[in-house]
Amino acid sequence: MTIITKDISVQHTTLTLTNQRALYWETEATLVVSDLHIGKTAHFRKAGIAIPSAVLDTDLKRLQALIDRFNVRTILVVGDLFHAENNTDIDQFQTFIQKNASITIELIKGNHDRLKDSFYEALGISVFKTHKDVGEIRFVHDEQHCEPTVFCVSGHTHPGVTIKGRGKVFIKLPCFEVSEQRLILPAFSEFTGLNTKRTVEASVCYGFTEKSLFEL
Repeated sequence: MTIITKDISVQHTTLTLTNQRALYWETEATLVVSDLHIGKTAHFRKAGIAIPSAVLDTDLKRLQALIDRFNVRTILVVGDLFHAENNTDIDQFQTFIQKNASITIELIKGNHDRLKDSFYEALGISVFKTHKDVGEIRFVHDEQHCEPTVFCVSGHTHPGVTIKGRGKVFIKLPCFEVSEQRLILPAFSEFTGLNTKRTVEASVCYGFTEKSLFEL
């Protein structure tokens, strides 16, 4: 697995974008991710749809590779850590937590994070209902908890970009959407759709593949 990075300057600090669907904030030793949707594959399998468990395996391997690459004290999930009910996928995530017991996991609740607070507490996950402010940056799940005067890091919209080739050839890639006051993270899970409509005007997309990261 190749990890490629791109540093951007935000509110007098440096944030590091990666081609593995995550952002690293060195000053805070924090890895920021969004929309893992753990439990989604098991939810579909329960409904009789044959989604392989390898999807979650791949996501957690990428997350582990990022932990191994950076000095991570905290993983901050800006919403939709879980997808639905408690199921076998969450058992797998619990094993991942135990393996990384020295790392604090924090969650800003998203629209899919509907499990009881006691459930998160049992996993050792600190929960923020709407947002978390760190210095001059606010972390939220979606834009309703942003403010015009505060730089906001969010998820929720699963941003992507369409790259067109000759004729009718095109490819859709996940991206970071960045504007003067917003940074929207791509969905961390590969088992998500892509929204290729810009959410914020005058924004720049940083698209990426397994072996590259580039500005569009």
